[in-house]
Amino acid sequence: MALKCGIVGLPNVGKSTLFNCISSSKAQAANFPFCTIEPNVGSTTVPDARLGVLTDICHPKRTIPATVEIVDIAGLVKGASRGEGLGNQFLANIRETDAILHVLRCFDDPNVTHVDGTVDPVRDKEIIDVELQIKDLETVTNRLSKLQKQAQTGGDKQAKKAVDVLLRYKEVLEQGRNAREVELDNAEDRKIAREFCLLTNKPVLYVCNVDEGAAAAGNAYVEAVRRAVEGENAQILVISAKIESEIAELEDSEERAMFLGEIGLEESGVVRLIQSAYALLNLQTFFTAGADECRAWTIHKGDKAPQAAGVIHTDFEKGFIRAEVIKYEDFVALRSEAACRAAGKLASEGKEYVVQDGDIMHFLFNV
Repeated sequence: MALKCGIVGLPNVGKSTLFNCISSSKAQAANFPFCTIEPNVGSTTVPDARLGVLTDICHPKRTIPATVEIVDIAGLVKGASRGEGLGNQFLANIRETDAILHVLRCFDDPNVTHVDGTVDPVRDKEIIDVELQIKDLETVTNRLSKLQKQAQTGGDKQAKKAVDVLLRYKEVLEQGRNAREVELDNAEDRKIAREFCLLTNKPVLYVCNVDEGAAAAGNAYVEAVRRAVEGENAQILVISAKIESEIAELEDSEERAMFLGEIGLEESGVVRLIQSAYALLNLQTFFTAGADECRAWTIHKGDKAPQAAGVIHTDFEKGFIRAEVIKYEDFVALRSEAACRAAGKLASEGKEYVVQDGDIMHFLFNV
């Protein structure tokens, strides 16, 4: 499964610069609104040192990391929900993503134009929030109009459940709050909610784009954002897109490490961003490892062995018999599958086994 994240924000907050740093593409980045009109799509590998260790042990013919797809969505403006600034198309692009990376400008620079004249990341956040909330309220109202009739005239129990969920969202959205603030109690309600594809129900990571001096510790703008999102189920990441663009130009890993050390960082913002996106979507990694291939696979936390098998191929899930599982630490310590088997460190697991992050797996199936 490929993770798809949409980068959103007002014009000139650093979205396209950040996109260039984390994808293999080169989006246009310039100092004027609507520089990005069509969404740029790129992909990058998910950083995971464990895959490199497995490669060193197995010496496979090829190594395949997990990937993340990034969509650089054009700058939204006030009125986007009514079509301002080509807003309807931009909102449609957001709807197709799994998570939102909301970039907020948290730096002062007289040479970079701000669409509203002054730097205020909390105001900027609220502008985007309002536009997404208006669109969600429109979606909820339209669905309610249809489903309430079904629930009343046809006695449709499923429609009634959907109406109950929609009414909870409607109440929150009318208060100027995001749909993700609604806590649904059971799996059935959450499944119903996913079908509505509400924009403000998507997991969000607020990316505070700061100047070089604030890359390690943040600044007053970042603290203001933290206070503003306290009530949300959201995360914050501090990053300097300018620094990341400089790091991206360095090909030597030692140079990168030295550069990061000089500004007080252990890892680049790009690495932290992708890791945060994984955590945001409750994802984890399992591996397949051997002489032919070492590969990282992405699944949701809580997925069972057959579901993990299905990520490799649907036939693996349909005909699942069992999974042979080695813990990453055991494989690294013993250096081979044969040694793990001999030491009793290879477990045979059935359909109810919940896959753990870092598991090395081999599936047996029959179709």
